[in-house]
Amino acid sequence: MTDEIFMKKALCEAQKAFDFNEVPIGAVVVHEGKVIGRGHNKIERRQDPCAHAEIIAITAAAKKLGTWRLDDCELFVSVEPCLMCLGACFQSRIKRIVFGTDNIRFGGERYLRVLTEATDSPLSQGAYIRKPEVVGKVLEEECRAVLQAFFKQIRKPKE
Repeated sequence: MTDEIFMKKALCEAQKAFDFNEVPIGAVVVHEGKVIGRGHNKIERRQDPCAHAEIIAITAAAKKLGTWRLDDCELFVSVEPCLMCLGACFQSRIKRIVFGTDNIRFGGERYLRVLTEATDSPLSQGAYIRKPEVVGKVLEEECRAVLQAFFKQIRKPKE
């Protein structure tokens, strides 16, 4: 039940991105049952390709805790993180990633699985002890619906 509660908070962040005409992806970082970092896509507003919801939420959480080590934190994001955001999760030592809907084009979870299952991969050999647990498809329908509504809106024929 808790995963759904925090995913709803990530969806609220996604709605903020939608309202600013950004791809509606939202994220929250949770520590000891409390949201300590929030973010939504700000790529267009900042003209910054790194201004992803996850990066913004992770940065806010690190600032709140006063450390970049987010060992006891969980990331909830409405859409499967891309490789860049997955890398930020590794670097910040996020212990758990929970996402809503798949990111067919840029999702990193499939790449993570391939890397951790390959026998010659440093990830499979324990080089990265802090490999995050990944849980997907939490409130999947709601998360997908926000994305679909956004892309339907921007692809509407001009009258």
